Amino acid sequence: MVDDLDDDQMQVPYLPTVNPFLWELGHGIWFQEYWVLRHALGGTPLIDDPDHLFDSTYVGHEMRWHMKMPDRAEVMRYGQRVRDAVLEKLAGGEPSPELRYFVLLSVFHEDMHQEAFCYMRQTLGYSRPRWLGPPPPPAEHASADGDVEIPGGQVEIGASRDEPFVFDNEKWAHPVDIEPFRIARAGVTQAQFVQFVEDGGYRRSELWSDRGWRWRQASGAASPVYWQRADDTWQRRVFDSWRDLEPDLAVSHINWYEADAWCRWAGRRLPTESEWEVAATAEVASDAFTGSRREYPWGDAPEPGVERANLDGSERTDIPFDVAATGFPYGIALYLDCGNGRIDPGEICDVAIDPGWTGECVTECFDNDPCTSDEVTRPGTCSARCEFETITEPIDRDGCCPNDSFTLVDDSDCTLSPWPDVPAVSTWGAVLLSLLLAVGITLKWRGHQAAA
Repeated sequence: MVDDLDDDQMQVPYLPTVNPFLWELGHGIWFQEYWVLRHALGGTPLIDDPDHLFDSTYVGHEMRWHMKMPDRAEVMRYGQRVRDAVLEKLAGGEPSPELRYFVLLSVFHEDMHQEAFCYMRQTLGYSRPRWLGPPPPPAEHASADGDVEIPGGQVEIGASRDEPFVFDNEKWAHPVDIEPFRIARAGVTQAQFVQFVEDGGYRRSELWSDRGWRWRQASGAASPVYWQRADDTWQRRVFDSWRDLEPDLAVSHINWYEADAWCRWAGRRLPTESEWEVAATAEVASDAFTGSRREYPWGDAPEPGVERANLDGSERTDIPFDVAATGFPYGIALYLDCGNGRIDPGEICDVAIDPGWTGECVTECFDNDPCTSDEVTRPGTCSARCEFETITEPIDRDGCCPNDSFTLVDDSDCTLSPWPDVPAVSTWGAVLLSLLLAVGITLKWRGHQAAA
């Protein structure tokens, strides 16, 4: 992700939404060294005091621009040593369950930071990463208009205990009651979103939540962040180049507020976490849940193929997103870009723990909202509260989860629902799906083989 960048490009300006590239690189290497070589295998650090260089627990975001860092060649040598040591251990035979878990954790973490490199290059207007290859040629779109009916009933969501790897906030599978709803077969397209823009959507306060309208006024947003009007055509910036909007491509680079406003304009709403997971994985027969779940939205085969998912930023527009048919064979509107592929209410510009929330003990409050600061009063108690400051300065619009497409939901009675609940687990739930589709997916599959 950085081999083609010169030293000047590696020196990125301070932004609240990116990391210095050298620190980002070292952090991913450190994570694998710490959890695999040291934690799981009992080893010692391979360089001097790496924790105080690359551990995000110690090194706050702004500090990362002011530290004395190893140079680029040293960080690359550090990465080579860690990789060689991990591969040597894995070549020694079947890994223990503990070692397998932490190898998978480090792979998924690395995958997530590869996505971060991708969106940081987009943020900074750098060139398209070489590993993505050239932009794909235009392709015929496989239309999947309309909605699919999801029946109501009790269904299980969450991770089961027989998985070789799960993130801790996916534990454990539990039943939820789902009301019948309809969900779009495909992600909202750029053609659909441009109608909202041209209908004055960014000027009409009645389409926005109170917080969303405050964000829009502070940011000055009049369209998605990387869009521009060129004569009578809309364009979007893709890394360092501009291209005409592809009408059938799922809209991206919008935040929760913008997605919510579009839904209000269209008479729709965003899916809750439970609705998303049920539509993506639950098996249905005779208009009822069977109690079975697919491993992935497209089925149980671990390799999705480009015909079922937009992998590695390929930005294809001819993927059959259809979710209807028998048992929703492709899940709902699967569209994975450089980001996690959907608007996720816990992740994008909305509180995961609201002011006044009372419940499970927490010591930190993260809402990932660049428009507010995160602060917890009375940490460690079972009635933690999150306090939010008023916006005092313009907001960097790229702060809200780049490369996220979204799907829309309609209630079974065709009424507009209030904002969905925002479980804190949502953020990693979305990230996990994205990670499983990349380099970690083979390891996870092998883990299933070993577990069997």
